[in-house]
Amino acid sequence: MKVFRTRGGVIARESDEAAPRALPVAWDDLFRADDPTALVREHVARAPQTKLDELLAPIVSQEVWAAGVTYYKSRDARMEESKSAAGGDFYARVYEADRPELFFKSTAHRVAGPGARVRLRADARWNVPEPELTLAVNAAGRIFGVTVGNDMSSRDIEGENPLYLPQAKVYDGSCALGPGILLGDPPGPDAAIRLEIARGGRVAFAGETTLAQLKRKPAELVGWLFRDQTFPSGVFLMTGTGIVPGADFTLASGDEIRIDIDGVGRLVNGVA
Repeated sequence: MKVFRTRGGVIARESDEAAPRALPVAWDDLFRADDPTALVREHVARAPQTKLDELLAPIVSQEVWAAGVTYYKSRDARMEESKSAAGGDFYARVYEADRPELFFKSTAHRVAGPGARVRLRADARWNVPEPELTLAVNAAGRIFGVTVGNDMSSRDIEGENPLYLPQAKVYDGSCALGPGILLGDPPGPDAAIRLEIARGGRVAFAGETTLAQLKRKPAELVGWLFRDQTFPSGVFLMTGTGIVPGADFTLASGDEIRIDIDGVGRLVNGVA
């Protein structure tokens, strides 16, 4: 079962072949419900058929948070980019620590939906997408689904000094989510995450990893996020990236970013 946010409201599909159904609930109702999946199933059988019109980012009142250094490759990349700032050891220690790196990523108005454009910081020279399995978590701290996320990152800014991470990560158009939420548990370790960046009709970069490379369990990350914090309208939590383009690659205006996660969906965004 997948749910989508569209111009016409909340849409559910029991499968990719099934007719879209218009649900009589608001988007935030899903995240505030004790059991969002049960809420959808309660309505979908008798909900009227509709068309799957323009897809919007699957977010209204939710915050977006992110986890860092959850893949070994990400650890190495962060150590390399911050070496000159004497911050490389920080990332090795975080990778091995009990406490994960968690940081605020975005509010709804900064999030691009499917087909919309993400942005590059005007004061950054080295910008990359970060494809991430993203957890949909209700107000009670329960993971009820997953979506595809893109945690845009200005690596030169973060590499200059790790304390600049908020500026490297949080700006208008720095996040993309969608196309919808797959209800249920996160996919298993064999699920692949693929990134492809097209430029001028050609593939400028391609990479792939699997969730088996994710060091921390989704429930563990959510448990830390909900320590001494409340999310009355729920939250999205990006789980980190295992695909990191090399130092010789940076995004350019006009690029197209394609992220696929097995069983979850494909998120496509242009670069402004």
